[in-house]
Amino acid sequence: MTQTTRIRPRRILATGAATVLMASAAIAGIVASQAASSGEAPTFSSTVTPAFDDGPHQGSPGVPGGAGGLTEADGILPDGVGVFDGEYPAVANIHADLLKAVRAAADDASADGIRFIVNSGWRSAAYQDQLLQDALAQYGSESEAARWVLTAETSAHVAGDAIDIGPVDAQSWLSQYGAAYGLCQTYANEMWHFELRPEAITDGCPASYSDPTEDPRTQR
Repeated sequence: MTQTTRIRPRRILATGAATVLMASAAIAGIVASQAASSGEAPTFSSTVTPAFDDGPHQGSPGVPGGAGGLTEADGILPDGVGVFDGEYPAVANIHADLLKAVRAAADDASADGIRFIVNSGWRSAAYQDQLLQDALAQYGSESEAARWVLTAETSAHVAGDAIDIGPVDAQSWLSQYGAAYGLCQTYANEMWHFELRPEAITDGCPASYSDPTEDPRTQR
């Protein structure tokens, strides 16, 4: 992508925003009954507090030195990191075109009083491996864990090609306006996960996969 189109979207009316937020909350409740009111996915019981492969990892107690020695250098983030906080590897190591698009969207969303929080961005292979082990322990089967957590070899986060955005109002804003920046929700069960699809600027976002197991990229 050579340049991200900067389109100032319409302001979200208060009633419309409320409707979107209520719908988002309902989706989150279906995805996971333990979902927090902030829109974050439920966490595992591991020492490092992971969620799902494409779910939030904000506020992990593993900062610094979580399970397996994971630190910010692996992509773990403290609370409240924004898309412009490039001092964190989880942000700095995101693919440049994706980060440029997200920052353009964040600039415009700020006029609606919405701030994008990076719940997870780039991750090291070690961090992804830890998340996968936690998911297997949580769900007890590879097939169920695969709906949420990818291997380090197939994860878009490890490649720097995905970003998880919170809270719910930011997710809802991107769901409505993200295509104008080439930003699309990849998985229907992960309302926080966005990837860059430059063609969406003119053609709209493609249909989401129901979960990562339907994504051909995960079949490697």
